[in-house]
Amino acid sequence: MATPHLQGEKGDYAPVVLMPGDPLRAKFIAENYLENVQCVNKIRGMLGYTGTYQGIPVSVQGSGMGQPSIGIYSYELYHFFDVQSIIRIGTAGGIAPEVKLRDIILGQASCTNSNFAMQYQLQGIYSPIASFKLLKSAFDTAQELNLPVHVGNLFSSDMFYDDSNSLEQWTKMHVLGIEMESGALYMNAMRAGKEALCICTVSDCPLKHEFTSAEERQTGFTDMMKLALETVKKL
Repeated sequence: MATPHLQGEKGDYAPVVLMPGDPLRAKFIAENYLENVQCVNKIRGMLGYTGTYQGIPVSVQGSGMGQPSIGIYSYELYHFFDVQSIIRIGTAGGIAPEVKLRDIILGQASCTNSNFAMQYQLQGIYSPIASFKLLKSAFDTAQELNLPVHVGNLFSSDMFYDDSNSLEQWTKMHVLGIEMESGALYMNAMRAGKEALCICTVSDCPLKHEFTSAEERQTGFTDMMKLALETVKKL
């Protein structure tokens, strides 16, 4: 069934969906890596595609920026389109000292300043974590591809411009990187009994004042794309 944000019917999406924030990155992946591609979503310009990668069905769907946005798209994919696994392929700011520009982070868990978990009425602080199955598969695949990766905590923030300048505080707890989607994605997956993982390329190191260009963020992080697609083959 179509939703307010995704057109199409069950079966239009593969069981595994790669989810970049930028819909143009979704278009780039579909055009350069997938075969037999069909565009399955154009609502609000949030492009989605389904095709095959070396014979394996896979979809790629933009999520937009922030936890509210990925919260909507991942919820609808899990609940209305029978998607089993979502692998976010996005960017993060590297904040741990050992994390360098263009490194890859596998988000084992997600710290967050979001109130997304309040809807569950839990008597405590929930810890959103990745699917171990997806995490192990991605880590093993990275080893096979000789791609060095960092595995650990992400900080999923609701703020891009943070008046409190809190990043140095998060480094004290050895958080690897900051992004804006993993918390809601991991919570939606756990609540639905599904699977999720965030694979992030370090697009900037804000504490070191190092940055990549918008064009590179859109089409240049091909190691992350290859890692995600090769991970899908093992599922």
